[in-house]
Amino acid sequence: MCFSATASFIAGVSLSTLGVATLKKAERKAEIPFAMIPLLFGVQQIIEGMLWLSFRFDASLLNVTMTYAFTLFSHVLWPIFVPFSIGLVETVAWRRKVISVFQFIGIAVGLYLLYWIVRFPVTSEVNENMVYVSPHFYQVPVMALYLAATCVGSFFSSHKLIKVFGALALLLSMVAYWFYTVAFFSVWCFFAAILSAVIYLHFLFGNSRAGSGKPIEGNA
Repeated sequence: MCFSATASFIAGVSLSTLGVATLKKAERKAEIPFAMIPLLFGVQQIIEGMLWLSFRFDASLLNVTMTYAFTLFSHVLWPIFVPFSIGLVETVAWRRKVISVFQFIGIAVGLYLLYWIVRFPVTSEVNENMVYVSPHFYQVPVMALYLAATCVGSFFSSHKLIKVFGALALLLSMVAYWFYTVAFFSVWCFFAAILSAVIYLHFLFGNSRAGSGKPIEGNA
């Protein structure tokens, strides 16, 4: 959450609490990674809260550490983790194969961005919102592949609420980019609460998901 340390910490604690509740709803080991997403969102928001404090108290070491921690979440973890977790909960064979394409895209984008993070310094600054200076990300092909991995792959899930998760993630990312281009990652994480609620609902009303964990050949 990009507006203040207080907002980030409140969001972080709330999302972490929701994340724990979501994890308790997971019935199979394969569901755990997808159920972890709200908790990881919460950790990311707490990191950004610490980053806000680093500016308030002029703590340079804390600033660098939290900047890189947040960037590793936003640039590297999400494009790899999201399609991976969605693929694990999928029980329809052909859908898993399609989602695996987005898993490959996510790995490629995550490693590409990790390379640039290691090679060139990433900095953060406060300009009304929290801004992360990583211009290599804002190249159109990179953003397109990033959104494909984190959002579009969900469209091929057999679970309705996972499709809703992907559609909302794509829509909200476009809104964030349109209004807050340079603060894209920070503002997009402001919508983490909405996406986390969708994931929780997926597990709360999860009777429609296959419980056996075995692929269902030819099933739509």
